[in-house]
Amino acid sequence: MVNLKNDDITPSETKGFPKEKSSAGKLKIFFGAAPGAGKTFAMLKAAKERLEEGVNVVLGNVNSHGQPAVENYLSDFKVFLLRAAFQKERLIEEFDLDSVLALPPDLILLDDLAHINAPGSRHKKRWQDIDELLRAGIDVYTTLDVLHLESQKDLIFQISGKRVYDSVPDTLLERADEIQLVDIPPDDLLKRLEQRKINVSDWTEEEIEKFFRPGVLLALRELALRQAAEKLDDQMRRYRSQQEITTVWPATERLLVCVGPNPRSDRLIRATRRMAAGLRAPWLAVHVEAPALVRPSSQDLLRLEEHMRLAESLGAETVTLHGNRADEAILDFARARNVNRIIIGKPTHPRWKDRIFGSLLDAIVRGSEDIEVYVITGDVPQKEKPPTGARYLLTRPFKEWLFSILSVVGCFALASIVAPYLVSADLVMIFLLGIVLVAGKYGRGPSLLATLLSIGLFDFFFVPPFHTFAVHDPAYIVTFGVMFVVAHVISRLTYRVKDQADAALQRERRTAALYSLSRDLVHERSLPDVARIAKKHISEALSYRTKILFPGPSRHLIPLDPCSDETQLDDVEQRAADWAFQNCKSAGSGTDTHSQAKGLFLPLLAASGPVGVIGLWKDGLFARLSSEQMRLLNSLADQTAQALERVQLAEEAQKALLLAEREQLRNTLLSSVSHDLRTPLAVITGAGTTLLRNESLLDEENRRDLVQTIVEEADHLNRLIRNIMDMMRLEAGGISVTREWQSLEEIVGGVINRMTGQFEDHNLEIDLPSDLPLIPCDGLLIAQVLRNLLENAVKHTPPQTPLVLSGSKGEKEVVISIADQGKGIPAEDVERIFEKFVRGKNTRGGAGLGLAICKGIVAAHGGRIWAENQAEGGAVFSFTLPVEPLTHPIELESEGKNHDQ
Repeated sequence: MVNLKNDDITPSETKGFPKEKSSAGKLKIFFGAAPGAGKTFAMLKAAKERLEEGVNVVLGNVNSHGQPAVENYLSDFKVFLLRAAFQKERLIEEFDLDSVLALPPDLILLDDLAHINAPGSRHKKRWQDIDELLRAGIDVYTTLDVLHLESQKDLIFQISGKRVYDSVPDTLLERADEIQLVDIPPDDLLKRLEQRKINVSDWTEEEIEKFFRPGVLLALRELALRQAAEKLDDQMRRYRSQQEITTVWPATERLLVCVGPNPRSDRLIRATRRMAAGLRAPWLAVHVEAPALVRPSSQDLLRLEEHMRLAESLGAETVTLHGNRADEAILDFARARNVNRIIIGKPTHPRWKDRIFGSLLDAIVRGSEDIEVYVITGDVPQKEKPPTGARYLLTRPFKEWLFSILSVVGCFALASIVAPYLVSADLVMIFLLGIVLVAGKYGRGPSLLATLLSIGLFDFFFVPPFHTFAVHDPAYIVTFGVMFVVAHVISRLTYRVKDQADAALQRERRTAALYSLSRDLVHERSLPDVARIAKKHISEALSYRTKILFPGPSRHLIPLDPCSDETQLDDVEQRAADWAFQNCKSAGSGTDTHSQAKGLFLPLLAASGPVGVIGLWKDGLFARLSSEQMRLLNSLADQTAQALERVQLAEEAQKALLLAEREQLRNTLLSSVSHDLRTPLAVITGAGTTLLRNESLLDEENRRDLVQTIVEEADHLNRLIRNIMDMMRLEAGGISVTREWQSLEEIVGGVINRMTGQFEDHNLEIDLPSDLPLIPCDGLLIAQVLRNLLENAVKHTPPQTPLVLSGSKGEKEVVISIADQGKGIPAEDVERIFEKFVRGKNTRGGAGLGLAICKGIVAAHGGRIWAENQAEGGAVFSFTLPVEPLTHPIELESEGKNHDQ
């Protein structure tokens, strides 16, 4: 294996590397149950095959851990890009992302997908590096253990007792183009551990003893196999969808149970759960909202909701479908989800209803084709009688029946008026018009009454013999039958249209609520703002009082808006909210957990786990949410959870960025200060040593020169330390501005008196107008600005060249400038010369903090500072100070700090 640095890679050695990558790269994960399974070896073996095919392969970061078999494979690869980094005070070799992006290969190998990068790296985690490589069009091979999946962390701790901190999102495993499972029996893995072939150097003895046990390894092996199987099943479903394959492929068992408001549904659900547990198969509980002859009552809807909640508590995926025909909706969904067994209840209604209205069971069986259908029955309590048509008709509002009677009376009055001028067939059309009007407005019951009344009135008054219900002409029997058929068909169509309109309206409201919430959340950057917006939308959508609870420092749930006057949680509600957060399930009123609570508490679940809880209250006793309201609430909760997680991740990313910048600043400061402190200290030490050892050999002039050198270097060291301390106080908010009316001439005079010895080789010219007004400023801080700028000018100006300090008055500010005739400022440094640790190319010594301190002090006074080059040579540093006093003092980074200078 050749270990090459960035500078060691010559064009000939990188020949064949593509210059650009246009499409996204492909990710292959070598997936295992535990360390030592052989994932790295399998990855290198696969990479070698690609290498032999002529693919350019780069070893990004692969550790052999001293294994000869792995090292033999590593020697086959030529390019190995690493960079030096410090982690926990140790020098390590870290993956060099920039080098790979600069010379993009076809394929890169990166061991340990869950690795945490060293401080100062571009990304905190290795999987983020891989994400950038994939976006750059580079294929990636990597390794991963199941214990590092984010969703498995709690389960891994429960099984093995090992707390995992370096985890990766499950979405990365889902987006992988290929997963290769590297499996090994537990006994073989334990033998490898005894032979010291597994790297557990950072594990404690207790962790090794608890983790590497046959039972634990078997459980982890099962978890890994399940994850791989789910990935394969997802790939198969995508392939069937792309190829438009409608037949079921029973590669794995998947069950579907049909759920309705019938009391038997709970028996079907439990039976399906037992079947799924025996088959170790996933299962779905499905309800179809389709037009029906009888509209379900509130009791039916409540029972249906309980059945769906029961299925969900037993581990089912609950789904509500919409369609005109329940059998078509169920079969289409079953084929789309590759279901191979459907469980449905045995019908108990009279057979004649199936012959007239059709049988759902018969339709599913006939259309199931290669899907198995299981029919299950059960006992129904005598109290639970399904609603009949008669009971349904009797529950219709009285106004519907009155409207039906008045419509028929109106048609009869109109027919009586025009009867002398029309034939009987035309009179029938008048009565049919009334029937159509009633059927279109109120449906089957009132239209049936209108039909009966219309036929009776038409027969009694307009069919000979008159004023009797006898019918001599058989043709009228057909007319009466047509009237019944028309009423029935129109009422059915009306019911279906109204039902579809209601469903469409509910979907439209749900979509509008979700869109409005997502639109308002997209720009929010703080947790209280997200909570406020989510609370507002959920309250408006459901007409419930809402509170968003968030885990505090002690993981105890607290409102994100503690100052609001809304409902305060009592002890019972607090326990219900905590339970919902910890168990990721609903609790409170309407549930089986802490049901005595007045509010309902729903966990906010994001990809990383629970991020908070939504609490709902209603005036008076809490009413259960309907299934439609529950679906809407779940959708709104998902949006809120994603927004809260996004804000949390943004805050964590900002903290990580600040930490990285702080680490970089610390390293830069240590590097700069260590060099700049050594120089004066070395001079002072040398001069002092010479005085001590050779005092008798030195004349008075030489001793004075040495003492003068010590004084100058000590002064230089004092200025350096002073600048460092000033910058530390600036960043910590330890310096405040105390404004008093000051004379600029006095401030300049004081600075020049203290710096007299520094202008021996320069001619300082002062040009201050006599009419300069008094300036509201902190005299000590402005004096420090002038001193830093003058020292900077002396340092960068050749001897015997003049320096000019001038001032001028503007409308609302005074401008102070210091000009020199040095080499000027490089163009690339003009914009960044006032940043911390930035020094000119020709600078001798200094930590690069003096100008940064000037910028902070001037900004605190409400002024501006800038630098520019003169046309005739040299540079000019200028800053402004406002003439008019501000309404309140401005402090550096913090209010209320004492002046410290």
